Amino acid sequence: MYPTLTDLIEGIFGIHIPLPIQSYGFMVAMAFLAGAWVIVNEFKRKEKEGKLKATERKEWIGKPANWQEMAISGLVSFVIGFKLLYAITDYSTFVDNPQKFILSGDGSWLGGILFAAGSVYLTWRDKNKQKLAKPRLETKLIRPHEQTGNILMVAAVSGIIGSKIAHNLENIDDLIANPIDALLSFSGLSFYGGLIFGAIAVIWYTRKHGMKVLHVADVAAPALAIAYAVGRMGCQISGDGCWGVENTQAIPSSLSWLPDWVWSSHYPNNVINAGEVMADCAGKHCHALVNPVFPTPIYETTMMIVIFLVLWFIRKRINIPGMIFSIYLIFAGFERFFIEKIRVNNVYHIFGAEITQAEIISTFSILLGIAGVIVLYRNKEKLKTY
Repeated sequence: MYPTLTDLIEGIFGIHIPLPIQSYGFMVAMAFLAGAWVIVNEFKRKEKEGKLKATERKEWIGKPANWQEMAISGLVSFVIGFKLLYAITDYSTFVDNPQKFILSGDGSWLGGILFAAGSVYLTWRDKNKQKLAKPRLETKLIRPHEQTGNILMVAAVSGIIGSKIAHNLENIDDLIANPIDALLSFSGLSFYGGLIFGAIAVIWYTRKHGMKVLHVADVAAPALAIAYAVGRMGCQISGDGCWGVENTQAIPSSLSWLPDWVWSSHYPNNVINAGEVMADCAGKHCHALVNPVFPTPIYETTMMIVIFLVLWFIRKRINIPGMIFSIYLIFAGFERFFIEKIRVNNVYHIFGAEITQAEIISTFSILLGIAGVIVLYRNKEKLKTY
């Protein structure tokens, strides 16, 4: 496994480049980029078809900089400078534990003050260059694809909060034992928690800006599928604990053409240091699982890529708003429900049965998707003008 981007580059190219980037976080960033590409292209397509239209926004032109704008600019830049200059001057400490470094109170006051002063000056200067003797209020048209950055920001912030809440509810013992680490750790994210909270926030944002929610949902469906696939690659590369149950069986002859690590893996050098210490290993991540397990992130990545391709193929062939998203809910629900059978997870005991949080939510996802397909199909004539 490759816990950091430094490990990944060294493992592939044999070059050691110290970088303060965890491989899981890097793949999450790539997941957002993949999703953004899909969203932008789908927004543009629906704009051309007239299903999503630009909205008006009033904006003052020619006003000088006010103290609120300069204060916000200065505060944000202070935080950046406070951490950045300190990271440059103590780079080895930053690379060794970037999470602890970022969340600590350590930093450079000089860097913070310089960045804040520079930012305040640039904000004042840029605003004064555009200052008019008589400021005017103009109406601008904002097209949906131009809102992609804001939508992703809303989804990211709310999604991370939701995923942390869902993960900690599922691992309540860890939360009680070490609440600070459980809440602030960069690992431990629940996809369904992020999906639920992110969906609520995005629905609020898009409705506020006059976008049709069902069309936005259809845009999001293939984006969610490919983003999930890419994000799960990060789980596999880093070995973050999202693996399967023990698998000590020999690979079936029908699958003998596959590499052994596709069937089972000890996850050596995993990022959470699970298992026993490996012999002749130096560094922070020298553990491997005693018994091999199913590498479920590989299976989930593969299945979600297939789901993405199916959604991408049918997206222009189905003209009922919301139908693509309903189909996504069904596919994604089945994918997660069945992978849970061989995946390590905490279980709840309900009416004498053992069931995981993901199984509960994926069941609701399937039922909601089926209900959506039925309701939308029955109302397809009414939705033609939506």
